[in-house]
Parts: sequence; structure tokens; C-alpha cells
Amino acid sequence: MQAARFDSQRFAGKQRAIRILVLRRVYTRRVFDPQDLRLCAKRIFLVVLMGASYASAAPSPSALTRSRQLLIVTTSDWNSVAGTLQRYERRGADEPWVKVGDMIPVVVGKGGMGWGDGVVAVPGHAATDPVKHEGDGRTPAGIFGVGTTFGYAPDKPAGWAMPYRALTPATDCVDDRDSKHYNQIIERTGGELDWKSAEHMRSEGVYYQWGAVIEQNPQGRPGDGSCVFLHVSDDSGQGTAGCTAMAKPELGTALGWLKPGADPLVVEMPIAEYRRAAKALRLPSQ
Repeated sequence: MQAARFDSQRFAGKQRAIRILVLRRVYTRRVFDPQDLRLCAKRIFLVVLMGASYASAAPSPSALTRSRQLLIVTTSDWNSVAGTLQRYERRGADEPWVKVGDMIPVVVGKGGMGWGDGVVAVPGHAATDPVKHEGDGRTPAGIFGVGTTFGYAPDKPAGWAMPYRALTPATDCVDDRDSKHYNQIIERTGGELDWKSAEHMRSEGVYYQWGAVIEQNPQGRPGDGSCVFLHVSDDSGQGTAGCTAMAKPELGTALGWLKPGADPLVVEMPIAEYRRAAKALRLPSQ
């Protein structure tokens, strides 16, 4: 669903109307009576409230405007598991995107992709497009922030600039939609837990030797999807539970390239949807 657009001309017109009303009161009566003051205050409040409502509903391109690094993942269609990742960078908001390095083979969710909840509104959703839900095996499609990197080693590899979390035997990512910690990575303590389901991240074989958080559903809305990562693949070619996986050397190259000051984003979509979004949002051509 597209958010309402802020109508600046309409808002400015209402502001002018308020000023005219005030001036008329001043020059015809010289002073306000209490009823006039209350009336004008109410109208001013309503106009300001309406403007704030329009502005908060409008999709914000600021995350994309700020970004200087993109990891773009595309597949052939909504149900495909195999895809590719391509890196891009630029020097500034008005500069062109430049391709970096070779294309990297990846696998996405075993169910393909479905629209997720990211940081930039993507236009052109069709009523028949799949939508990401907890446990559906789909990788979220959209534009997402890149969160902390992580791994089994106590320290991040030399040259990595992004924040790093060393996984321990007590590190969980909570996927229980009824937990207050849903879609959060936390350390289990000796106290009572409020979740019945979580990924024990240090016990996931090769997958989480290295990884990074894809910030899907950052508000933690129950059931909208949790614990979505870039991580190491097992080379089987099979789809994941909803993450994006690739060979460890290529993942290390991608994660080591990311810079927090460049506000990196992950863009994931089937190729047809990506090309439509690229035209509307000035993303790199694919």
C-alpha cells in the first residue's frame, strides 16, 4: 500500500487562509475577543496537525538518499531460489552508482521472496505479489538497512569496519512472535525466558561463521518475519529459511567492503520488480 503524499500546496494554502483570517480580525476589530482567539487557535492546530499527518505518512527516501553502498540481490521470479548479488557504490547523492567487483551467486529462501518491511517504500506492488510472514521460507523483498555483522570468532576479521558481535553458546535470535524479544538477538541468561522458539546462533553449523543482519521488520511486528541475515551457504544450492546465503570467501569480501559511514543498504527483489523500482527510485540498472 502506498502512503499518502504530502500536498505542500494545499498545506501552504491553509496557512495563507489562517493569516488572512488573523489580519481581518486585527484590522476590523483592532483586538481579539476571547471567542476569536479560541477559533483561530483551533484552526491553526488543525492545520498543523494535518500537515504533520501528511508528512508522517509519506514514504521517506532519506535512507536511499544517504546511502553510498548497495548490495543488490535479484532472482528470476518470486519463487526462484538461485540469485545473484552485485555491489555498487557512489561518492554522493547526486553521483552515479558504480559497479564494484564481480557478481556473486547466492541462494535465497526456499520459498523464494515476498515483500518485506524495509526502510524505503517501493512502488508498484501488485495485489497478487507474495508478502513475507514468519515461517513461510521466503526472503523479504525490498530495501533494508544493514545491521551488525557477526561471527564465531571473538574478534572481527582485520579490515572490517561494520560493528561486530561475537556469537556465544548463549546467543539467540528470537523468532517466537509472542515474545517481547521477537526479532532480536540476545544473550540467554539464567532467568526465565519468555520465548518458546529461537535460533541458537552458535549452533548453526557453517551458516553463521560470518554474517550480517538484514533489518527486516525493524519495528518487530509479530508475525512479519524475524532473524533475517546474510550468511555463509553450505554449497548445496538449496534455499534457506528466509536468509540470503553465499560462499564464505565472497561473503567475507562483501562484509569487509561495507562502511558504516556509507549507510549501506540491501536491495532484494525479483528482477522484474527490481527494474520497475530502479526507474522510480534511481537505483542502478540491472
